[in-house]
Amino acid sequence: MTQQLVFDAPRRGLPPRHFADLDAAGRVAAVAELGLPAYRARQLAHQYYGRLIADPHQMTDLPAAVRELVATAMFPDLLTAVRDIACDGGQTRKTLWRAGDGTTFESVLMRYPQRNTVCISSQAGCGMACPFCATGQGGLTRNLSTAEILEQVRAAAAALRDDFGDRLSNVVFMGMGEPLANYARVVAAVRRITEPSGFGISARAVTVSTVGLAPAIRRLADERLAVTLALSLHAPDDELRHTLVPVNTRWDVGEALEAVRYYADVTGRRVSIEYALIRDVNDQPWRADLLGERLHRALGRLAHVNLIPLNPTPGSVWDASPKSVQQEFVRRVRSKGISCTVRDTRGREISAACGQLAAEG
Repeated sequence: MTQQLVFDAPRRGLPPRHFADLDAAGRVAAVAELGLPAYRARQLAHQYYGRLIADPHQMTDLPAAVRELVATAMFPDLLTAVRDIACDGGQTRKTLWRAGDGTTFESVLMRYPQRNTVCISSQAGCGMACPFCATGQGGLTRNLSTAEILEQVRAAAAALRDDFGDRLSNVVFMGMGEPLANYARVVAAVRRITEPSGFGISARAVTVSTVGLAPAIRRLADERLAVTLALSLHAPDDELRHTLVPVNTRWDVGEALEAVRYYADVTGRRVSIEYALIRDVNDQPWRADLLGERLHRALGRLAHVNLIPLNPTPGSVWDASPKSVQQEFVRRVRSKGISCTVRDTRGREISAACGQLAAEG
């Protein structure tokens, strides 16, 4: 695995430059190229990030003569929603997106009593090859552009406003792909999500997940973005994790935990340890004990285990652990002084495991 794969997989197939690809300076430069005054950049940012409008023809504070120019130069068509399915009484909505090149990927909008969360994709497919993951089974197609990532957020925020009169509060990079393998574009997207001139969502309400690309985790810590980091661990021992998370052969459990400890030390943020509980594979009592012990040594109070009841994919040999096994696993991890909870599962009847809808559609 090369350093390029760690920090930024190849650029192939990315769409034309979009307004959302640009930072504040880039927006000013782009409007200047069109012969427009600098304040138009601020207007466009307010329309896109504040009013959630992506079509310049609807931006009424732009002169009519300028709208077509801006639309052509800065707002190319990026995504089309090909399929929307809902469950949980309409509280969970999954969208299959198609990009201009035919690439497909997914996002999921989840409404809870105290928060509204969108789970977004950072890549079309994934190159990490975790065998229990539908996305991993399909392989990597390409990175998403910063704008393609942000369009998922904007669309979710607009849907919440228009359909429910509500606001988007949380963003999680837990959809398709390994976010830190598309490092530069994901970090750029995080900045637009959290900046006051962007969507203005608190960094503490943004979660970036990773299978454990140790150098990229350290680099992310040094960005001082203070987002929540989630490590998809899934096994406390290298022998099993080599199989469940193949990147472990490059950066093993110890190296991954050292990197997340660095992240916790630099940012002061607690790290979420994601653990998909798989029947008779990683749910043994001794693995719960080992997980608690290793996290106690590496992170202590800065670790929180998020147990995920596996959402099996069609034809998979993997299955979720029984409730009794799950409860014992939680008890044993907590007995080592580590916070541990079970994730609320959503959307099983709509193929909500990452990659399932794209595989079907």
